[in-house]
Order: sequence, then C-alpha cells, then structure tokens
Amino acid sequence: MDKTQLVVTLMVMKGEKANPIDPRVDIGHVHLKVADLDRALAFYCGVLGFQLMQKMGGQAAFISAGGYHHHIGLNTWESLGGSPPPPGATGLYHTAIRYPDRRSLADALRRLQRAGIELDGAADHGVSEALYLRDPDQNGVELYWDRPRAEWPKTPDGQLNMFSHRLDLAALLKE
Repeated sequence: MDKTQLVVTLMVMKGEKANPIDPRVDIGHVHLKVADLDRALAFYCGVLGFQLMQKMGGQAAFISAGGYHHHIGLNTWESLGGSPPPPGATGLYHTAIRYPDRRSLADALRRLQRAGIELDGAADHGVSEALYLRDPDQNGVELYWDRPRAEWPKTPDGQLNMFSHRLDLAALLKE
C-alpha cells in the first residue's frame, strides 16, 4: 500500500470526510501526446471544428472553441511517430468534450459522418447523451451534452441515478 492509499484508508477508518473541492473548479484543458501534429489538427480542427489558436512549429498546437487560449493542447515532444499505448496499459481513458445543447451534439455527429469516422458507441446516460469515438492516435473521445440538472434521474431517496441506454442516433440527427 502506498502512502496515499494509507492516508485515505486511515481517514475512512476514523470516519473522517474529506473537504469537498470548491464547486467552481473545472477542467481547463487537456494536453495530448500525438504521433503526427498535422493529422491531429485535421481531426480536431477539420472534423470537430476547433479553432487553431497557436502553433509552435511542427511540435505543438493549441486549439479552442470560442477563442479561449486553449481547450486542447497537442504535442509531439515525446511522441513523434509513436504508437498508442497497448491494451492493458494505464493512461487516459477518454477526453470528454461538452457541447452546449443537443442541437450542437447533432451537428458534431453530422461532422463525424461526413468525415467517415465511425463511433465506438453512443449512449443516453440520463444526465447526458454521448458519442464515443477514437481520434487518429486512438485516444478515446467522448462528445456529449448535459441535460438540465432538474431533468437528471434520481432514486426514490434523491440520489443521482445515471444509467447507460442506447442513444437513438436517428432522433439525435433530427435536431
């Protein structure tokens, strides 16, 4: 057991609760190692529609939605020409990109279809609807929109009750 596990285990045994993080905290950006910067930019900017904010030669690029300095960083510093991690390795499961509404998610699906990019899956989680796919470096990507909190499914005692049901893609495209 490492030191972190030991501290958490002792806290639980003593009945201590960790102080929750400030609810205003959010994820500012993700930075991905890619094998080919231009190929990654073709996917994230060309297909998904992110805007290139800055490119550092052929080694790194910073992209965003809406002019933010960057939501996604892409670099080849340690990964130029590299391959994805093998199955069974640790690392990033997926990057989740939240769309503002269902119509915007439908637009993302149309973009993927036009580019011939296949989905790994699509799910209705009650709290959100999501599309799952792989980028050119085989990084997992989730494209989703959140339903309003008032519509999130709850158990009879008021706890959050997420699930995974098949998402009707034809209905989504009607948006």
